[in-house]
Amino acid sequence: MPDQPSDATPTVDVWAIQPPAAATADATGGDAVVEEPSPRRSRRAPHEARTDWRLGGRTVLRWREALLAVALVSLGAGVLLGSLVTTVWDSPWAAASATVLIWIGMLGPIVWAFTRSRPIGLLRLRAIDLLYGLVLGALLRTTQGWIEGVGGTPVLPVLERVDGSLPLSTMLFDVVAPIVVAPVVEEFFFRAVLLVALYTVLRRPFGKFAAGLAAALASTALFVLMHGISSVGDVSGVVSLSLLGMVCALLVLLTGRIWGAVLVHAVYNASYVGLGLLVGAMT
Repeated sequence: MPDQPSDATPTVDVWAIQPPAAATADATGGDAVVEEPSPRRSRRAPHEARTDWRLGGRTVLRWREALLAVALVSLGAGVLLGSLVTTVWDSPWAAASATVLIWIGMLGPIVWAFTRSRPIGLLRLRAIDLLYGLVLGALLRTTQGWIEGVGGTPVLPVLERVDGSLPLSTMLFDVVAPIVVAPVVEEFFFRAVLLVALYTVLRRPFGKFAAGLAAALASTALFVLMHGISSVGDVSGVVSLSLLGMVCALLVLLTGRIWGAVLVHAVYNASYVGLGLLVGAMT
């Protein structure tokens, strides 16, 4: 029989210093054993709250291996169909049709990805993104001209006019498409879908730096490869496209936003189109 407490021993009120817990008797019928309550799961501290997709979280939970597979298959199908069109269709519209097919192959994964979830912070637009676009786009175009000059005489673009004005086909496919459509579709595919998904897959096992470097290199390589397949390019063109791809990829990784990369690409293309319009007006 357990000893009884004497008058000299102060009685401690257990219920006053800890919350009630489930009491169970031991197998020998002795005193009841008080079970410690399981600690509650602590909430994420305010300073640890995820503010963009680079920290992981539920907004990129569906941007992983499945999205990568769908994106690569869709891009391959678009490139294959585009190459088939240019091979079997002897028409001035063949090249433009092939480009549209490739863009459709990119649009499918983009729409599917953003209907599943939207990585937090990726679609934010800041005033500084416009500055990134103007400065970096102009620098990249200047660098591209310098690279061509090192390899020989730069080839100037020419957008010829008919009766003093641009034909509708030239306006759509040589002016509007490179400045408006191509930067949005290509950056959202290569620097949003592919880069974000690959970074999300590699971040935990390899760390942020290795994941970012691998995602930037892979997305840039596919970007250059796609342009190399859809159009014939020389070494200077490959180097220029590689610089454009890496700058846009690093911009997305460092800022967490996609619009800076879109604006860099748009300014890069717009400077080329503007030069072509200028040369065409002078000839």
